[in-house]
Amino acid sequence: MSDKIYNVLFLCTGNSARSIIAESILRKIGAGKFNAFSAGSQPKGAVNAYALTTLEAFGFPIESLRSKSWDEFSLPESPSIDFIFTVCDNAAGEACPVWPGHPITAHWGIEDPAAENGSDIEKQRAFATAFQHLKNRIELFCALPLHRLDKLALQKRLREIGDIEGATQPSKASG
Repeated sequence: MSDKIYNVLFLCTGNSARSIIAESILRKIGAGKFNAFSAGSQPKGAVNAYALTTLEAFGFPIESLRSKSWDEFSLPESPSIDFIFTVCDNAAGEACPVWPGHPITAHWGIEDPAAENGSDIEKQRAFATAFQHLKNRIELFCALPLHRLDKLALQKRLREIGDIEGATQPSKASG
């Protein structure tokens, strides 16, 4: 049994909804095994109010969640990241910074709940759906025997997780 605590970074373009939701979910579900972070290539500077409301409704932490640039995680003093998951198709297609330590990456794209332009109930439903898809992936990730899988097997399993229900496109490569 490994006592290593892994650092996980969730990336999205705006870092206001999906990546924030994923960060909060992993903070709770993976407590003691993972440190969760999120960032964006072009952060909006504010967390989407529906993301916060959804997290609170499902009993997940919202303290210290903020929209931030992925540049914060490419600095020498930044935590060494073990895993990076892109949760939007735009971020998966962008040229990512060079991450210290060469983390394992996978694309876990899901529909952008912030793109929902319908009624308040339709927006809430979109965020609840995104939450559930991310929670399903994160639960599968947390259940992996990380210390027993080699890098190639782990990469394969992470891509399979990204392709489960709710995927916006099959994973091919990640930033």
